[in-house]
Amino acid sequence: MALDIAEDLPLHGIHVPLITPFTRTGDVAAEALEALAHEVLDAGARGIVALGTTAEAAGLDEAERDLVTGVCARVCGERGAPLAVGAGAGGTRAAEASLARLTRWPEVRAALVTVPPFVRPSAAGVLAHFARLAEVSPVPLIVYHIPYRTGQPLDAAALRALGALPGVAGVKYAGGGIGEDAVALLGDLPAGFEVLAGDDAYLSPLLALGAVGGILASAHLATDRFAELDAAWRAGDVARARPLGHALARMSTAAFAEPNPAVLKGVLHAQGRIPTPNVRLPLLPASRGGGDGGDGRPGAAGVTPGAHRPEIRPKES
Repeated sequence: MALDIAEDLPLHGIHVPLITPFTRTGDVAAEALEALAHEVLDAGARGIVALGTTAEAAGLDEAERDLVTGVCARVCGERGAPLAVGAGAGGTRAAEASLARLTRWPEVRAALVTVPPFVRPSAAGVLAHFARLAEVSPVPLIVYHIPYRTGQPLDAAALRALGALPGVAGVKYAGGGIGEDAVALLGDLPAGFEVLAGDDAYLSPLLALGAVGGILASAHLATDRFAELDAAWRAGDVARARPLGHALARMSTAAFAEPNPAVLKGVLHAQGRIPTPNVRLPLLPASRGGGDGGDGRPGAAGVTPGAHRPEIRPKES
């Protein structure tokens, strides 16, 4: 179905790709997820993302993915906040099927879809993949460009071609840094196509270059400060934005000291915001085993609560 996104999908601001909290027995902790969704929205997040990589979506079964989506949809419906849902796949047909399931939740406003991983098609192949998905998707698409995970780098021209497709609203840009292509893309965007920062440590410079916000795992922590940084750049308050951006970049770097979301879950558990720090294996290196599951017993993830804990309220530089 062709999409009309003239309704101005609200991509601006900070969107938090929620972790999936688990109970001690390994089930999805739905109540904790709901509370966490409300917390980040209360703290200034513009929207939330369900079933991103931070949610360990690849480790959830279909019923668990539906449960997570349903919880997030309910919260966003109550709060009037935009919900995006991770719905990509390595093949076009599988991605179509994933997108078709989103019709079950009218609160879903966008789908976050990765460039096809492992397959590594040419730029023309990536364009054909997204052109087909945009035709059939019930919601606008946000292209997830993360070449260090997909193995498929795209230059500015390829991303502009994707952005010109009807039904493609924006890109989560996680290029692993800020290079010539990021600068070129932000300097010449197609109409109606927005850039969201996807590498947490580079949020501030991307906002300075013209990104409209970010989808940021580390915004689980100090959500209000990330929202403040976004507002400062939007207002042109460089004196406020620059030191705050540096402080948050340091915190984000600490939050990725282990594979995401291990550190985030350790901190959230230590804060009492989720019941255990468990992640779905395999995520941590084998040498990291033996963590505490919240009751003195070894946890499934081997995450020690509070380990590598980042500074949660970054101080002014």
